[in-house]
Amino acid sequence: MDKLKEQLCQLAEQNKELLYNIAEYLHANPELGCEEVKASAYLRNLLNQKGFILEDVLPETFPTAFKATKGNGALHVGFLAEYDALPEIGHGCGHNLIAAMSVTAGVICAELLPDSVTVHIVGCPAEETLGSKVMMSEAGIFSGLDAALICHPGSDTSIGGTSYATHPLQFTFTGKPAHVADPDYHGINALDALVDFYQQFSELEKSFTEPYIIGKIITEGGTAPNIVPERAVMRATIRALQAEYLEETMLPQIKNLARKVSDQHGTTLDLFHYEPLFKNLLNNKQLEKYLLNNLQTVGINDIKIYADDYADGSTDVGNVSHLLPTIQPEIQIGSDIAAHTPEFAAAANSQFGKNMAIKAVKAMAMTVVDLIKYGL
Repeated sequence: MDKLKEQLCQLAEQNKELLYNIAEYLHANPELGCEEVKASAYLRNLLNQKGFILEDVLPETFPTAFKATKGNGALHVGFLAEYDALPEIGHGCGHNLIAAMSVTAGVICAELLPDSVTVHIVGCPAEETLGSKVMMSEAGIFSGLDAALICHPGSDTSIGGTSYATHPLQFTFTGKPAHVADPDYHGINALDALVDFYQQFSELEKSFTEPYIIGKIITEGGTAPNIVPERAVMRATIRALQAEYLEETMLPQIKNLARKVSDQHGTTLDLFHYEPLFKNLLNNKQLEKYLLNNLQTVGINDIKIYADDYADGSTDVGNVSHLLPTIQPEIQIGSDIAAHTPEFAAAANSQFGKNMAIKAVKAMAMTVVDLIKYGL
């Protein structure tokens, strides 16, 4: 093994307790997106003790976000830390391990390679909801980075694939109320308009030619059966493998259909994107090659390699990947477990999960050595 890589692996072993402490503290103190006060303070304090320079990131919008920097190298590498949890389930997506892996990898790289690399550990709140990386990307927080690395817990160790671009949309139809028995005034039924739109929307879906996912629910449809509904609301998660197809083809057609149906029924229509656009993930091929070799070096050989069009979710890491070379592999923390479940949350604090996380830290750190030596 390359001498630098060997030293990094030894340093990772020496920092096992660091990783364990982060993972266990966050797991024991789960916080929802934008409420990660304890997690953010814990990580900031730790990184301050390690000699990192801390700065706030979009403090008015995301007070629990931060950026920590250390090193003097020409290569600027970002390790992305997520630490928000899920309602009731806690860390059912394993973000406690994501923060632990990114922080530990960043710490050992900054300690051993201070003259070769400048390490940036970016604390990214609310991945499960608002997606802080969306606004961070727009605000230039990742400008100047040469690469970004993040490792996600999973049921398998895997490299490749992508994520769905998603831009959830809310449709609000507003009519005029009336008593259903009024012989003279019948009002304007907002629910009729919404149901009509729902049916036509389902037909429109059949015309989309690129891979997509659409889920929709009616969240409001009236207040009482003897009152003509004045307001009806539907929320839809609208996803595609390509952000451009989603934004330029699907959404304009869906919005135009909603407006047409609303006009036909005499209602007014309000359209609202209740979550920002998460772009599709673009995993960098060269980073994938480096990481695959390094995972095998640390003894992980059962690795799934996904095709470029394989996707099973959405993430705001996609927005970062549209700006700079990025990779988000998965590291196995349990067998036959599904994300966003109590079983996954338990695996995120298991000894096996933490041991695998240390291996991921080694592979991520060794990938930085490859970047230093061979570039992209």
